Amino acid sequence: MPLIPSISAARWLLILIAIAGIYFFYGFLVPVMAAGVIGFATWPLYSDLVRRTGGNTTIAATIAIIFIVTFLVLPIILSAVYMAGEVREWFGWAVHVNRDGAPTPQWILALPLVGPWLGDQWTQYIGSPGSIGELAQLISGAHIGNIYRAVLAAGGSAFHVVLTLLFMLIALFFIYRDGSTFVRQVDLLGERILPNRWERISRVVPATISSTVMGMTLIAIGEGVVLGVAYWIAGAPSAITLGVLTGVMALVPGGAPLSMSLVSIYLVASGSFWAGIALFLWGTIELFIVDKTLRPKLVGGPIKLPFLPTFFGLVGGVKTMGFLGLFIGPVLMAIIVAIWREWIREAELTEEQHAQEPELQLHVRDGSDG
Repeated sequence: MPLIPSISAARWLLILIAIAGIYFFYGFLVPVMAAGVIGFATWPLYSDLVRRTGGNTTIAATIAIIFIVTFLVLPIILSAVYMAGEVREWFGWAVHVNRDGAPTPQWILALPLVGPWLGDQWTQYIGSPGSIGELAQLISGAHIGNIYRAVLAAGGSAFHVVLTLLFMLIALFFIYRDGSTFVRQVDLLGERILPNRWERISRVVPATISSTVMGMTLIAIGEGVVLGVAYWIAGAPSAITLGVLTGVMALVPGGAPLSMSLVSIYLVASGSFWAGIALFLWGTIELFIVDKTLRPKLVGGPIKLPFLPTFFGLVGGVKTMGFLGLFIGPVLMAIIVAIWREWIREAELTEEQHAQEPELQLHVRDGSDG
């Protein structure tokens, strides 16, 4: 008898190969997952494009990549560049105020009821020299100078972002071109691992991804763009950064109305009364139309995430994967919730079958007695 059976040796060899693959290709995990999310979400449109190109998946994948670069990647890059410049200006202002101090703005003092209290808070935490540095150190544990240098360094890491986007586009091209073949192979292996369950669970995942991305991410991007343009027209400072923040907040239920309301209050308090009122009215109408008409049609699908899983998916995704986590985090949480609900549904059906068995036995006995 051999010391190590051949089956055990093969299993350990597969485990070692899997560990080595994860170690060497861990850096490609984020772009590949992002490509998978985009591929799942846009697959119905891509299938129609394949039919229009006569079934040529290479041409269809090339056209799809060109559209994604033109209408998704380039706008995100341009917005990130402008936002980085505005954030640097904010931190430059904070460093200047931390060195020399700044008086309380008159519009804050003129606010009814809370004006004097906000003025005292401004003087304590912002107005006096060194106050912002103490506040930053209290919150983050780092001096404001270190935070400012970290922001500058983050702004200079554009090459890493471009490289990640490039890997994502390459992976997305092959997902489009060879996606159908890969899905058939995964289904073949999935049926061996989870017989009689794989088909039901696996079909929940793409529908969940599509509904989550369409119902959350795309709507959030649209709300950020529309309200960002409204901020610019209304004369709000740093309109691009505020639009990006509004888009991020729109991923959380109630986030976009809160952001829009805060900007409107700022405009009214700073003297632009009619601009603030017009922005609030326009934002209220636009968000009402989106939430009542577009979102229910786009979300659909087998799952709708409640607030807490959405929030955890958003924060966890950003903390783990950075900007791409805005897309991947909610989707992963949606998959977890979908599998959980599927598991609960199976448990409930099993309990119902067990509860019906005594009744069936009673009917059988009654029939035999008759």
